[in-house]
Amino acid sequence: MKTSHLLALASAGALAAAVTGGAIARQAVGHHTVPAARPQIGTFGFDETGMDRTVAPGDDFYAFANGTWAKNTPIPADKSNFGAFEVLQDLSDQRTRGLLDAAAKNPASKIGRSYATYLDTAAIERKGLAPIKSWLGRIEGLGSLGAYPALLVEASRAGVGTPFGSGVTQDSKNPDVYTVGLRQSGLGLPDRDYYLSADPKLAEAKAAYRAHIAKMLTLAGESDAEARATALVDFETAIAKVSWTRIESRDADKTYNRMTIADLNRTAPGFDFAAYFKASGTPVDSIVVGQPSAITGISALIAATPLRVLKDQLIVRSLDSYADVLPKAFDAEQFHFFGTVLSGTPQQQPRWKRAVQFTSGALTDDVSKVYVARYFPPATKAAADLLVKNIIAAMNARIDKLDWMAPETKVKAHAKLAAFTPRIGYPSHWRDYAALNVVAGDAFGNELRANQWGYDDNRAKLGKPIYRWEWGMTPMTVNAQANPTLVAITFPAAILQPPFFDPKADPAINYGGIGAVIGHEMSHHFDDQGAKFDLHGKLTQWWTNEDVAKFKKLSGDLVAEYDKYEPLPGMHVKGALTLGENSADLAGLNASYDAYHRSLGGRPAPVIAGYTGDQRFYLGWAQVWRRNYREANLRNRLLTDPHSPSEQRTWIVRNMDHWYEAFGAKPGQKLYLKPEDRVRIW
Repeated sequence: MKTSHLLALASAGALAAAVTGGAIARQAVGHHTVPAARPQIGTFGFDETGMDRTVAPGDDFYAFANGTWAKNTPIPADKSNFGAFEVLQDLSDQRTRGLLDAAAKNPASKIGRSYATYLDTAAIERKGLAPIKSWLGRIEGLGSLGAYPALLVEASRAGVGTPFGSGVTQDSKNPDVYTVGLRQSGLGLPDRDYYLSADPKLAEAKAAYRAHIAKMLTLAGESDAEARATALVDFETAIAKVSWTRIESRDADKTYNRMTIADLNRTAPGFDFAAYFKASGTPVDSIVVGQPSAITGISALIAATPLRVLKDQLIVRSLDSYADVLPKAFDAEQFHFFGTVLSGTPQQQPRWKRAVQFTSGALTDDVSKVYVARYFPPATKAAADLLVKNIIAAMNARIDKLDWMAPETKVKAHAKLAAFTPRIGYPSHWRDYAALNVVAGDAFGNELRANQWGYDDNRAKLGKPIYRWEWGMTPMTVNAQANPTLVAITFPAAILQPPFFDPKADPAINYGGIGAVIGHEMSHHFDDQGAKFDLHGKLTQWWTNEDVAKFKKLSGDLVAEYDKYEPLPGMHVKGALTLGENSADLAGLNASYDAYHRSLGGRPAPVIAGYTGDQRFYLGWAQVWRRNYREANLRNRLLTDPHSPSEQRTWIVRNMDHWYEAFGAKPGQKLYLKPEDRVRIW
């Protein structure tokens, strides 16, 4: 692969395409410039066969670019949604499978042993509930509320959900050290709205959850399952009532509340937090509490709830957490509820995919080392590095042009950009799993020990220098990430592939695809929450009060824009929940657009296959957001996902003047916004 393909090719006379009757007219020109080598998708990196030219770009740009693909592409039976991300994740899983199949032939290979043991469902079936009996007995043996905190620590260490979540994390206000955080938890359903909403669909899901609990208890040989399921759902409904919303919980200022353990015990007297943290092996005097009123409320509920209900919550969570390594009846029931009821997925993934995912999660870096050696060439990393540099330069230029930011703040914003750590492909350091024992034929034990190893590894950070190399995702993951306290942006190897990135594709497609993703992650450091962290990753206000007020006004306009979208009847996008992602889409796309034009070096963009450079740029953006959803999955996402659905993400273009010029969107069309109504932040 040659990085030179990232540079735009020159062409004399780039022509603007006409828009006629809702379809773009593909112009015949005397000289078309095409990429030097054939890209993986189409003739220039874009799938023209997926377009729907009967739709005007100004009415629905997503449908114009992807409509035929959406109509003709079924969602595979083992998926809740399907699109560009899933295509690449399937490819990544297939590649990893090949590596693990080879490793499984070597008895000395830890990753091979883990993978092969997970695949051996016959052995799992023969053992029945025997592997988990000891742990269930520990839960059943809970004799008093005083012993409950230590039991919750054991559960957390085993990867079992509890009413509180805690862990070692970077201190937002002192990012050079680790601290212990405490946050609300305790819900088996995805969001508090599933417990509290009057929406009939959510009420159906809640009823199905109650039935699921009863079924799991029955499968485990427990008596009086129906009544116990009802009591547990009532307990969690009470937790939902005192829990913060997702919108409240995304506020970096409101969720930073340092408290001493003594103060926490006074403000939340229903639970012995001193005993809890002592049992966790994290000797701390103070912690950062995420949602104080919720912690107080949950503590009071624990004190007022019968031990039987507290134990049943841990029993059900344990059965759900380990269903994949328990007899098939548990696995099938767990999938029926969480896969089919909540996400609409009719068929469970094949066992090999789940084995790949388990092994990649348990022995992440051991698998990653093999993967990147085979599938991530240095040339791809170098090309991505160049894109990052170009987009950082474009973002710097955009900051200089802002009319709402004070000059002294702009100086600090430039310094923050200069402090970025771009992380491409794979981490700079690998973990050592020598202490993790993987036993052939012991699928349950392997999963338990992996969870315990992860818990212990997290707790061991306390008092140590920050793990600045730590990613939190694998190179095999099709995703990207911004970390505000590390001031880092991360792009795993698996996303640096078509349609996001192809060195053989037209540069406009790459800038509209991975370029916009890079700009998106970069822009997260300047969104409504990321902007609260300075160039050192410290949670502090480094803007003027006037900057903050102007930014809130502009952000509020974007919230209002997205609040109007209604992907399902009666269910709107939550503009405040999705604000960070929507503003990062807008800023990232703008920065990548500028970077694309800077890469032309003053030359006009070529016309390729009848499309101008700007048209190809925006088509590249739309192509990466192809996605079909099952209704239940979309409903779940609208309640829980900080990202807008793909169609609405694509529509962010309606705020960009150049998109109107490229596609001729005009008044009266559905996406048209008057120039004064277009949101302009970065």
